[in-house]
Amino acid sequence: MPRVNKIRTNDPQGLRGRVLDAAASAFQAGGYAATSIHDIVRRAGVTGGALHHHFPSKKHLALAVIAERVAGEIEQTWIRQVRQAPTAAEGVLQVFEDVAHALEAQGAVTGCPLNNLAVELSLADPDLRTALAGQYALWREAIAERLADEQADFAPDPPAFANVIVAMFSGAMAIAKAEQRPAALRDCADVLRRLMRA
Repeated sequence: MPRVNKIRTNDPQGLRGRVLDAAASAFQAGGYAATSIHDIVRRAGVTGGALHHHFPSKKHLALAVIAERVAGEIEQTWIRQVRQAPTAAEGVLQVFEDVAHALEAQGAVTGCPLNNLAVELSLADPDLRTALAGQYALWREAIAERLADEQADFAPDPPAFANVIVAMFSGAMAIAKAEQRPAALRDCADVLRRLMRA
């Protein structure tokens, strides 16, 4: 009888991705401090050794979540939308509407992933604070660049107006999380719509 050689399937990138997805989900649902490495191991379906091979500490894991998962959400939800919309104003308003609609459809509001981590971690660790601030900067810069390109009358100072938009969205998401309804997002969108028409 011929011997059958078993091919070992090893997917380190897939394993790493599962760990990042599990950590991002756990941090979003319960917060960084309340999430243990054991929780992430269980969610990801990996061994503790496999997790530590890719992420030597919980902090390393959090930095990777910020750089790869949170940044990806900002890119998909905000940056791409603002860059591809017919105008900056239309892109911004569409994001507010899309997010409000998605929150209604899912029936629960867990908040903005970046804002949640910023509120919890910005005073806890300088490296995490720097990583979080960097994501806010990329988000603001994308909006400011589009406003500057259009030379929008309502935004004579594009970086400042971009900061207002990001602050309104972040604050509205925090209120939506507290109230478990997206009304604050729609209120902010209505105010922005009037400002951007002025």
